[in-house]
Amino acid sequence: MTRQPPTPRLQIALDTLDLPTALGPLQQAAPYVDVIECGTILVLAEGCHAVRAIRALFPDTPILADVRIAEAGSKIARMAFEAGASLVSCVAGASMATIAQVCAVAAELDGEVQVELADEWYDADRARAWREAGVQHVIVKRSRDREASGDLSWKPEDLGRIDELAAMGFTVTITGGVTPADLPAFAGHPVGIVIAGRSIVDAADPAAAAAELKRAIAGVWP
Repeated sequence: MTRQPPTPRLQIALDTLDLPTALGPLQQAAPYVDVIECGTILVLAEGCHAVRAIRALFPDTPILADVRIAEAGSKIARMAFEAGASLVSCVAGASMATIAQVCAVAAELDGEVQVELADEWYDADRARAWREAGVQHVIVKRSRDREASGDLSWKPEDLGRIDELAAMGFTVTITGGVTPADLPAFAGHPVGIVIAGRSIVDAADPAAAAAELKRAIAGVWP
């Protein structure tokens, strides 16, 4: 008998240009959200102040600072964790020395580390090296640019990548304009976290949009 993967958590991605624009939808959607992401755009616009402000409002909710570390790993990781982040992100092209720095700071400050796979880049041996270094999370994504070009599909190689990475011990996150209609494609695959940004933040009713996604997730991974 095949074991059904656990139900994924829902993460809201806040990629607004200022904090007030992020906080309105977040506060409405919060009852349905398991993880809060201070997105790259928000962090660039507001700095670590955004992380501190959200941590003050949501002291018990995991927060990802999507800082996409490429180098200066220990310094950027420390800034984000000390501001209140639970997780920080690194780009897939970061050197193993940088990844190791970030993992060392995460271990010191009781945080976690995520690597965001480039849309067209994947190397299983390198992924194993990340896991050995202490990385707990990876993202499989359909990028904004891929969406903008009109490619809205999730491909068999995306699904195979999820299975392979989960088998290595990673929590696998999916992102890229995810809507309830996308989720059945992932049925039976070990997705740990589903990220939704614009579909919640830009919705007329963010709470209803988040609730719909939670129901859809539970329907695919009962």
